[in-house]
Amino acid sequence: MLTVITGGGRGIGAATALRLARDGHDLVLSYAADRDAAEATAATARANGVGVEVVRADVTDPDQVDALFDAAAGVGRVTGLVNNAGSTLHLGDLADTPVEVVRRVIDVNLTGAVLVARRAVRDLTDGGAIVNVSSAAATLGAPHEYVHYAAAKAGVDALTVGLAQEVAARGIRVNGVAPGIVRTGIHAAAGDPGRPDRVAGAVPVGRVGEPEEVAAAIAWLLSDACPYATGATLRVAGGR
Repeated sequence: MLTVITGGGRGIGAATALRLARDGHDLVLSYAADRDAAEATAATARANGVGVEVVRADVTDPDQVDALFDAAAGVGRVTGLVNNAGSTLHLGDLADTPVEVVRRVIDVNLTGAVLVARRAVRDLTDGGAIVNVSSAAATLGAPHEYVHYAAAKAGVDALTVGLAQEVAARGIRVNGVAPGIVRTGIHAAAGDPGRPDRVAGAVPVGRVGEPEEVAAAIAWLLSDACPYATGATLRVAGGR
């Protein structure tokens, strides 16, 4: 098994890399800027006896997406994709969110996901599985926080449904996960590092999620344990 993980160096991507490495997946991890984090994740994953390559790629650039998958093809036949790269960049009302931030967030979270999925289904020539990382925000709307991000993730959910139907006859399964509030660096990057603890009380189970809990769901969706599941988005959000 050879799985490509975009945004594989940190947060949910890194936790997924380590989980899949334990399950025996060889990996190709992409990162946008933090090579040190990606290399550290790769080193830990390799301790499980699997091969791991690290590739810098901006998922909004189709040429870099092609370069990522070309590098993966040099390792072996790609059998899976975790379409994970994303960011919020800003917290606040949409009216107060700079246009350049809106464009970048939609570009990374939606356009990037579409471009990566587009190339992946070209490379999954003998079946395989894709997991798109969405967000509970896609249905909650994220008012006063990041409506623009929620809108982009709603597009990812539509991508999952439509693409699953397009490629089902080829033996490719396309599913999604929709995490809720998870303890990762995405909150600090948006300017509110204390957000997980601040909003934990709004989660029905009484706490925020951990990246490893989302990784477990991703690993299940990639595995042969659910061969009849496609076009579904699994909510991993503590009841929200």
